[in-house]
Amino acid sequence: MIVIKYGGHALPEPGVSDPTLQLIAEYWRSGNPVVLVHGGGPQIDAELKIHGIEREMRGGYRVTTPETFDVVQQVLSGQVLRTLTHSLIGYGVNAVGLSSSDGQLVRAQRMTSAGEIGLVGDIDTVDVSLLRTLLAGKYLPIVSPIGVDSTGQGLNLNADLVAGALGGGLSADQVIFMTDVAGIYRNWPDKGSLISAIDRESLRAMTFEEGMIPKVKAALSALDAGATSVRVIDGREPRNLAEALEGRGGTEIS
Repeated sequence: MIVIKYGGHALPEPGVSDPTLQLIAEYWRSGNPVVLVHGGGPQIDAELKIHGIEREMRGGYRVTTPETFDVVQQVLSGQVLRTLTHSLIGYGVNAVGLSSSDGQLVRAQRMTSAGEIGLVGDIDTVDVSLLRTLLAGKYLPIVSPIGVDSTGQGLNLNADLVAGALGGGLSADQVIFMTDVAGIYRNWPDKGSLISAIDRESLRAMTFEEGMIPKVKAALSALDAGATSVRVIDGREPRNLAEALEGRGGTEIS
């Protein structure tokens, strides 16, 4: 089975045909179990602007005040989740939309390693029982990265980390991270430093900055927890996902 992290940059307009989601639908209809975890950074940024709330990033994570969290939750578990679920249903997929907090999929705690960044969660425990039940019933689960801690406080989770954690818990054959870059680079932004394949210990020894930090952390956590392989691709081109589903392209970590 495959876990796909779908980036918010690829979100289709409601009612508009989307070749990437069509690829996922075709793959699922062919009898391949899939779990889709989505982000929504561009949609959150747009909604924050409407509300006059400043966007602030720190260490690759969104600083999430209570006011910001209300917008994040509304966008991720509302607009983005429903758009993806509706689109896949339109392509003949038996899709089910969930939040990371549902069915004890993920329990989180306030993140402290990145400094004071507000209501941002670090994954504490994972229970994929609900996902296994849905997969056995031939559903395609779609998961938004809104978590909850032991007190019932909602938390903004990084979608890459959620995908990695669930991929590990499910012992996925492959976790595919759809991003807005071609893969993992040794020396970003040097395009010639793209890594085609690397093992996890070599990756662990490298140093990265900003947005690549959560992706590398998620890739390593997925492998450490039991996933067989991870692939980071540029999800803006559907052909890259088609290749990844065949075990090709981007950066493979195993």
